[in-house]
Order: sequence, then structure tokens, then C-alpha cells
Amino acid sequence: MGTDIRAIFAEHEADRFALHTKYLNEQIVRVVKALGYDTRFVRAKGQYLWDCDGSRYLDLLCGFGVFAVGRNHPNVERALRDALTCELPNLVQLDVSPLAGVLAKRLLQRVPYLDKAFFANSGAESVEAAIKFARAATGRRGIAYCSNSFHGLTYGALSLNSQASYRDGLDGFLADCAEVPFNDLDALEAMLRKEKIAGVFVEPIQGRGVYIADPDYLPGVQLLCRRHGTLFIADEVQTGLGRTGRFLGVEHWGVEPDIVLLAKGLSGGQVPVSALLTRKWIFEKLFSKMSRVAVHGSTFAKNNMAMAAGLATLDTLDEEKLIENAADKGSILIDAFRAMQGRHELIKEVRGKGLVIGIELGAPRSTGLRMRWNALEAIKTGLFCQTVVMPLFKEHKILVQVSGDSPTIKLQPPLLITDEDCAWIIDAFESAIAAAHRAGTVLTLGKTLAVRALRAKAE
Repeated sequence: MGTDIRAIFAEHEADRFALHTKYLNEQIVRVVKALGYDTRFVRAKGQYLWDCDGSRYLDLLCGFGVFAVGRNHPNVERALRDALTCELPNLVQLDVSPLAGVLAKRLLQRVPYLDKAFFANSGAESVEAAIKFARAATGRRGIAYCSNSFHGLTYGALSLNSQASYRDGLDGFLADCAEVPFNDLDALEAMLRKEKIAGVFVEPIQGRGVYIADPDYLPGVQLLCRRHGTLFIADEVQTGLGRTGRFLGVEHWGVEPDIVLLAKGLSGGQVPVSALLTRKWIFEKLFSKMSRVAVHGSTFAKNNMAMAAGLATLDTLDEEKLIENAADKGSILIDAFRAMQGRHELIKEVRGKGLVIGIELGAPRSTGLRMRWNALEAIKTGLFCQTVVMPLFKEHKILVQVSGDSPTIKLQPPLLITDEDCAWIIDAFESAIAAAHRAGTVLTLGKTLAVRALRAKAE
């Protein structure tokens, strides 16, 4: 009879919260219910989601960025079907994959100053690999990372994570990992001068809060790394694959890192895959001889499905001019949000490049609104943002997130959004932010958040 996935989904979709509460992470169910996101989505296409009542939503969360080419893109689906139905040899292990070779070639053609690719299954795995490459290439142990950084949650990646909420209660992080302030070249130079640092990990635009490198920061990082024999490692897991309106985020700064990390959007949203791109001499320091052929790897890396998804993603970026679209639509949205900043005192700053945009809210000037701001922010940083985000979801059918422990609303939609989508976004944000300035709205939503949190805790 076979496995009928459509039937399994239909039979159990209404039980999703009970299933996850009993068998998976109960806390995510509590969070979803507390924030009022317990909508049952049943269909997805491109930049849109549909719930069980048939309502259409615009997805600005994008699965944390994996759906760069949109959900269930026909090009990706076709490539995956081919990989399954053509009876191709897969993961023979004592052979090499043609698809992996072609994907590596096509990625490196877009980053011509690098020579070699290494594939893994996730952004965190690519970070783990980069730590090994850096230490093997330089003979040093030290790894530097920036304040407010996020590089993943496996133990090596977590050792480079400045977010205390992810590290609390856990011990045994990698030794010789040191934090340096983001956008502070003097602090970096003081650290590198000791010549103990193998590599510096930098996000050109930090995913948590959408903080952007200063104009002279990345060129300065590159100069200091070369001067002190340290590798410059660009974590492009969130910013790569066209998200910023360029193939790589670092292209906005005109720099050439020694290692570039890609993931998320490379998957086409379907099959986990990541890539580390680097220089030949660095690659050959780790894979230095035949006896070290397996010094690093992953069982499912280079599998046909992942490679097919990656190839289809690159083709789609080109065929549909999605990188250019990201630049164009990002400019429209950023300009609109900055115009709103002049009309709404709650908007402190608008940051972004392409289709990664942060709208930071700040303590307002007016006394009454400031008191309401302080009351919610005292409970949890970023909580006031929910008075904007919740109406965006409930009233305007827009799915968006508060970015980490900061008062910033983050947008990272699929790169194929349209002018009509931009108008939808702009109108919705104008309405929701204007409403957040009104006392009744803030008090009502604040009470709703508290009640839902207590109810979720009790369940």
C-alpha cells in the first residue's frame, strides 16, 4: 500500500499541538499559544501560507531564512523528483558524486577568489568545519567571535555564541575562544597582535537584531587578519545566497574572506545542506594526505537530494533574477520604514540591506507611552514589539518575528516578494505601529500576552 503522507498530514494536522506536547518540545507549543500563533497552517506556496480556514498569510519569517526561493518552488521540486526517480547512485562513499562536483564548481564561480568547497548538513556544521580548517591551517588554537553573534547551537558553534540565554546551564565549551566587540577594530587588533588567534568569525549583518558592520569594519578585519596571519571567516549562513541584494553580504564591503559559510537558502527550503568555501592552501592543510582523507566529514553530506536542491536554488536565483529583486524590494521597504520613523516616535532605527531588515523600537518621548513601554520591557526585552507583531499576524495576516532578546522586528521574506506584497507590508506596518501608540491597544495586548502566558504555563 505504501506510505500516504497526504493522508497522514490530513488525519493528524488538528492534533499537532498535542503530538508535540507529548512527544517533542512542549515549550515551543507553550510559546506559540502564549503569543497567539496557534494557527494551523495547512498549505504553503512561494511567499504565502494558508491556514485551515483558508486565510492567506504573507510569510516574512521564511523558516528563519531557508525559503529564499519561496516555499515548494517547482524548480526545486522537479530537481528532487529527478534525484529520486532516476535511480542515481547515492552516497556510495567509495566513489565521488558528480552532482556535488557541479554544485561546488557553480558556487566557487560566484566567489572566484576561493578554490575549494566542503559540504555539510547545516550552518552549525559548517561552523564546526571552519574551526577545524582554521586551526589546521594556522597551527593556532584561538578562535575570535563578535559580541551579539550567533553561529549555531552545536557545542563548537555554541562556543562562539555570545547569547547567554543559549549558554546558561551548559559547561565544557571549546577552550581558547574569545569574544571581541562587534565593529571595534582597536579591540580586534589588540587581540590579534598576540598572534594566537587562528580565525575570526564575523557576520556581515548580525542575524540577531540586524546589526550591520560599519563601512570600514570588514575591510579593517581583512587587513588585520592578513597582517597577523589569522583567517577571516565570513558567516553568510543568513546573509548569503542573495539575501542582501548581492550573492554574498560581504560584497557590499568589497572584501575577500579566507572562508565563507553558506546554508539556509541553499537548501531550497527542502533538504538541509551547507557549504564551506575556502582557499586551496587552507583546504589542503586539513586534508593534507591520503591517510587524512576522512579527518572531517559527515555521512549525509554531498547526498544527491541536497546537491540537487542546491543546484536548483542557484538556477532559480538566476532565472527569476531574485537577487536583483531582493535589492529592489528591500530598497522599497527600507525607504518606507524610514519614512514611518518620522511619523512614529516608537521607531528608533531602521537597519537593513536587501531583504534582511530590522525595525528597532525605542523608548518614546511622550510620558504615557513611555510608561507603557517601560512596563512591558521590564518584564522582557522586546516584549513591547509583540504589541506590533501580534496585530500584524491576527489582523493583517503577516507572519514576522521579534529578533532575539532585542526590541527589533526582523523581516527576512522570500526573495520573490512582489510590489503588491510590499504594499501589503507597508500598509500593515503603518496600521500596527500607529495602533501601538494608543494606550488602549497596548494595555489590551499586554493583558492578553500575560493571560496567554499563564494559560500556556498551566496546560
